Amino acid sequence: MDLRKLKTLIELVEASGIAELEISEGEERVRITRTVAAGQQMYNAAPQQFSAPAPVIAVAAAPAAAEPTKPAIAEGHIVKSPMVGTFYRSATPGAKPFVDVGQSVNSGDTLCIIEAMKLLNEIDADQAGVIKAILVENGQPVEFGQPLFVIG
Repeated sequence: MDLRKLKTLIELVEASGIAELEISEGEERVRITRTVAAGQQMYNAAPQQFSAPAPVIAVAAAPAAAEPTKPAIAEGHIVKSPMVGTFYRSATPGAKPFVDVGQSVNSGDTLCIIEAMKLLNEIDADQAGVIKAILVENGQPVEFGQPLFVIG
């Protein structure tokens, strides 16, 4: 299989969001696996030779289950994570959290810390109000754009 075809297949896997793709052409077989961990994407394209064709197994799709209901988020301004990292409510373990539900905050007040690549980044309130909800548990990994707080 030529390099251009492999690049096209990798781009297809990346664009579609599928986790794995396996293609056979004659005696050549390529398996591309995509693993996403903490914001990293890794592709493993391993050409393999085999002598007998692999059996094809058809699997019937299971009927779609009803979508689970999402928990209601309090109404107000949502503060989202500006980066991927680990969420911390206080500066040190066992210390008092920066904010609690029901507490008034001003614009610029520190809400939490997100640790990314061994750097501690303070996340500040971008508007004044009252903390209506804290949507992430202490020590939990967070994604870019994930809602962290609701300020009312």
